[in-house]
Amino acid sequence: MLFADIPGLQLTKEQLIHSAKSGKIPHAQLFQGNEGALNLPLALAYTTFLHCQVKGDKDACGSCPACSKSLKFVHPDTTFVFPYGNLEGDKDKEEDRLKAERLKTWRSFLLEQPFGDLNDWVNYYGGEKKQVNISKDESRDIIKSLSLKSFESRYKVMIIWQPEYMHPSAANGILKILEEPPPHTVFLLVTNDAEQLLPTIVSRTQSVQVPMLSDEDLDHYLLETQTLDEARRSKITQLAEGNLSLALTLMDSEEDHNQEVFVDWMDACFKKDYIKLVGLSEAFHELDKLSQRNLLHYSLTMLREAVLQLAGATEINRVTGGELKFIQDFSRSMSVSKIDKASQWLSDAGYFLERNGSAKMIFLDLSLQISKII
Repeated sequence: MLFADIPGLQLTKEQLIHSAKSGKIPHAQLFQGNEGALNLPLALAYTTFLHCQVKGDKDACGSCPACSKSLKFVHPDTTFVFPYGNLEGDKDKEEDRLKAERLKTWRSFLLEQPFGDLNDWVNYYGGEKKQVNISKDESRDIIKSLSLKSFESRYKVMIIWQPEYMHPSAANGILKILEEPPPHTVFLLVTNDAEQLLPTIVSRTQSVQVPMLSDEDLDHYLLETQTLDEARRSKITQLAEGNLSLALTLMDSEEDHNQEVFVDWMDACFKKDYIKLVGLSEAFHELDKLSQRNLLHYSLTMLREAVLQLAGATEINRVTGGELKFIQDFSRSMSVSKIDKASQWLSDAGYFLERNGSAKMIFLDLSLQISKII
């Protein structure tokens, strides 16, 4: 991946390029950002730049032999570590063959979904029913890999994606090499939840903060790369809130009717129409996972708008028209503490859905909880 392939984030790109060209490259960097931030694409583009044999002022050349390999994620001096959940049948395969198949799948995922998140990755390899982790054996593999000299590049780059999923033994196992790596070794740890990392890991890294995209950068990217009418593009930009992966997901889904569904749902909760809530839960159960996820995200977005309405911060409201009218009415039935509870329940519902809980039971329980406080 090249820096040019990533929208926005110009200041972060310039800082990374400056460190590479000046030769002042920290041996361990922590690319951290909220879920949906483009920290993995930035780490990949930075790696391409480090390996590039004909570096430009603003990007890798994209055409030298090193870049050709990096753009296919097959450069011999780049090693990937990523979370995975064992599938049925994996235990019957030889370890080396299994690792090779996982790496091949990972490379295909990066090529097909360069802005994908952890949920996209799990769905890609078919591990929805398994908990993901980075196993304790990975620390031995990391040390073994870095004990070898680089093949072609000056640098050996180790990208550890989602290190918060490392088994405690694996995390402790890399502390020494993370602090005292071999010469010209660069660790790039890419996380969406740095608070879950061992403090001893965080203290050994230099932080690279990756913000979410601005609405302008996200809208410009969609305008340049996708075929969407202006109203649809504006709606996706509003809902995505700087999350490019989510924006692409929303774009690929059918024209959403989440506004009318959410209004109908909250009306049933307000009236304590339990028969209707049971019916809605059954309807939500029939939705595919993507639609369920989008509905929960839309609901959280509307609760955020209600908080802004209650706080009188209407100048930063992101909704207009019928949505704004609904928020004005809805906020009269809510308080900040109620919205806080409802937001937590919605987040919990998303967590349980990702772990294959019964959508019908999850949405019904969520509806009953909300109806008690609304």
